[in-house]
Amino acid sequence: MPEDDEPAGGTPRRRALLISLLAIGLTVLAVLTIVVSTAPRPGQSTAPPSASRSPGTPTPSGSPAPSVTPAPSASAAPTAPTVGAYPWHTGIVSTTFWVGEIFDPNAADGSQVYSTYDSGWMASYGGCDGVRTADDCQTEVRTAANDYFPTQLAPKENPFYLDLPFDDLNDAQAFATREKVVPWAGQSAYAGSAGDDTVSLMKNRWVRIRSNGQTCYGQIEDAGPGQYHDAAYVFGADDARPANKKFNGAGMDVSPALNGCLRFSDINGENDTVDWQFVEAADVPPGPWTKIVTTSGVRP
Repeated sequence: MPEDDEPAGGTPRRRALLISLLAIGLTVLAVLTIVVSTAPRPGQSTAPPSASRSPGTPTPSGSPAPSVTPAPSASAAPTAPTVGAYPWHTGIVSTTFWVGEIFDPNAADGSQVYSTYDSGWMASYGGCDGVRTADDCQTEVRTAANDYFPTQLAPKENPFYLDLPFDDLNDAQAFATREKVVPWAGQSAYAGSAGDDTVSLMKNRWVRIRSNGQTCYGQIEDAGPGQYHDAAYVFGADDARPANKKFNGAGMDVSPALNGCLRFSDINGENDTVDWQFVEAADVPPGPWTKIVTTSGVRP
């Protein structure tokens, strides 16, 4: 007997099969859509966004990315100190001395006709840095009217000079230790000078000095007062007091030009105090102290 035709829509069993196949197809399509959408495009990095963002590039929220610490680099070659590199020495008693002065003819260091760096200092300077009398050389008041220069002499060297108690030539202890204690001993200007007693690490060096609201500059042209290897005071960074006990414990002598420039209360006293520090020549501003700059070397 011939079979009857299948009702429209098929049997329930066939309908269930079609529904299952449709569900599987939709699932496969969803999975393929996810895979395609997340796959990297050609040339696109697979790293997280934060890993490929360069320092300073804003994050999507607009805030800067965390700073990146640069890798350590090789140390740069030391450079000459700039303003403020050397320590200050404060409240130091300063006396006054001058080229041509003879304050004690019986003392080995009682004459300023010569200095520890120049056996003919008075001749190199051009004469008495003051008022010449029949048998003496006296100091004088200096004023800004002529830039604190001597009134009876046209100096050949800088009238703004000073001394500090470290004689790196003629004091055996200072000479033996100067390469270790003098901060600028390693600068190229002193290359090859170790053990050479014809080269001073101190002569002509610049010093900044403050007193009575004034700041003036001068060059080292002698050593003293009273001590000649006081490295702890001269080069120390802890504002040590001078070892010298003479002359009211003075730790510096200044020239008449510096005496006037700093407005000392006495042209030849022991009660004025200063603050001072070493400076490099490049840090010295123009002023009366740069009208004549001393460049002469050691003169045995």
